[in-house]
Amino acid sequence: MTPIDPTDIRYIKLGSGGRWAQNGLAQGEVHFGYPMVPHDLCLSQDWDAIAKLLIDHGRSAGKAKDGVREIRDFYTLGSDCLWVTFADRHLWWTFADPEVNWLGTDDDSRGTRMRKAIGGWQKTDIAGKPLSIDGLSTLLTQIAAYRQTICRVKPSDYLLRRINGIEEPVVIRAREARIAMVGAATDMISALHWADFETLVDLIFSRTGWQRTSRVGEALTDVDLILEQPTIGEKAFVQVKSKAGQAVLDNYVDRFRRSEAYDRLFFVCHSPTGTLSTDGHPGLRVWTGDRLAKAAVQAGLFDWLIERTA
Repeated sequence: MTPIDPTDIRYIKLGSGGRWAQNGLAQGEVHFGYPMVPHDLCLSQDWDAIAKLLIDHGRSAGKAKDGVREIRDFYTLGSDCLWVTFADRHLWWTFADPEVNWLGTDDDSRGTRMRKAIGGWQKTDIAGKPLSIDGLSTLLTQIAAYRQTICRVKPSDYLLRRINGIEEPVVIRAREARIAMVGAATDMISALHWADFETLVDLIFSRTGWQRTSRVGEALTDVDLILEQPTIGEKAFVQVKSKAGQAVLDNYVDRFRRSEAYDRLFFVCHSPTGTLSTDGHPGLRVWTGDRLAKAAVQAGLFDWLIERTA
């Protein structure tokens, strides 16, 4: 897991609409186009002649200059250049052998020329964690919208941290702040009056999509709240306890199983006696300590807790 440290970094689009990606990624090849430009002319690095040829093929002077830049990069950047692309909802990266191989006229499966990817293309960081587009900053993924073929990667520091598996400094600070926030929320919840505690639990569920179907203040024999999740049609009952042990939990688990009227049981307790266990039943959820505090913080109730305990 040696960190990579490239001299140069380039994004490359593997064909229009990514049409060369499947073959190139599978075969460990970096494909490139420009079929109108002879391979020998590129090897001779006669950039002025190449620019004139592109203009003769109808490109403007500006577009011809861009074309020469791309061809120069593909032919002259060494094996220490990091190449990246996007395909199948992932970031892919590789280093490439300097030798450029002529393939002829491009088609839907390959470019006009290619370089062999050293060790193949990778779609994970150096520790094996997938580099899914959904987990990457738009600062990086927006490069996929680049209209031409090869360009520099401006957020290069961010890119290298992600490939090397290094967490962003701001994310580290945010995680530390969240841990401190959850710890404070845990202490504040344990100090709540029982009525405020029940209100907190009701607010957590209402802010996360559950709808109360029992009336506020309604006296129920077995449950404190009856909820429904309209998007998935599930019903749940919630039991709220300031303090409880395993025997109390077992009693409510038994009621839940016998009722057959609910899909889930949420047993919420801020000060449990010992460890509470549901034996892995998929419909049972126990919220205590940090789990309860995290739910409150995620529901945006940290300031509410401050007001109730100030």
